[in-house]
Amino acid sequence: MNTQAGLYIFGEVLFDCFPSGEQVLGGAPFNVAWHLQALGDRPLFISRVGADEQGRTILDAMRAWGMEGSGLQIDPHRPTGRVEVQIIDNEPHYDIVADSGYDYIAVDELPSRIDEGIVYHGTLALRQKTSYTALQQLSARSGIRIFLDVNLRAPWWQKEKVLTWLARAHWAKMNEHELKLLAAPSDTLEQQMQTLLVQCGLEQLIVTQGAQGAVVLTASGEKYCFQPEKAADFVDTVGAGDAFSAVYIHGLRAGWALTDIGERAQAFASQVIGLRGATTTDATFYQRFLKSIR
Repeated sequence: MNTQAGLYIFGEVLFDCFPSGEQVLGGAPFNVAWHLQALGDRPLFISRVGADEQGRTILDAMRAWGMEGSGLQIDPHRPTGRVEVQIIDNEPHYDIVADSGYDYIAVDELPSRIDEGIVYHGTLALRQKTSYTALQQLSARSGIRIFLDVNLRAPWWQKEKVLTWLARAHWAKMNEHELKLLAAPSDTLEQQMQTLLVQCGLEQLIVTQGAQGAVVLTASGEKYCFQPEKAADFVDTVGAGDAFSAVYIHGLRAGWALTDIGERAQAFASQVIGLRGATTTDATFYQRFLKSIR
């Protein structure tokens, strides 16, 4: 990939609200954009927030982090996104508030200077027609390649729609539970992956398996397995998949070998589970990681 090509992160930004009362900025696309900014990629984050205190907090946080704010739309009628997070057996469970700002990303408010590059998106922000139409317009522009990060959140997805989005993508990432929901039944995970990869015409299919690591299959028939590092300080798994996606995209743009991409993405995800929530404002956290891969 051309490291000078554009990088556009499309989708939800919201507050993850924990039982302790703590509120942490989140949303898979926002988390990915936050990490990519810290890694030096300067992504353009495209979303929509309410004209409320939470929306202003998000814009202030982006500016303080050095992120470009021109892709963040302001909705005068709908609130900024919010998710109630419960941690059960060390796994996050989500209650996602409907009819939020990010459901209404408007076509006529998309940035005009979008050209060749990667568009990253998930599936949650496509639950409403308005944002879905905006993504269609964005991804149809010349020279755009798509990284789809599947995040199936009941009741906000339908199998046939997700398969349609997968067929438009070049790279796709999902966890093993999402693979079982989307792929045809088969005896092994690899068989399921192979069937879905061929069915959707993907260049690469990435499946994460929590503590067991990740598996990547390519259109040329190669298989790669990546094992996680042992986390020194485990807090929660919120955002581990987003951390993996960010470094994976960073590696694609930097032209890393696929073995390096997977190993480094897995290593970064193993570090993020030592955080409360998915991101941090501690720049040294990223500096240590960047130093470790040089």
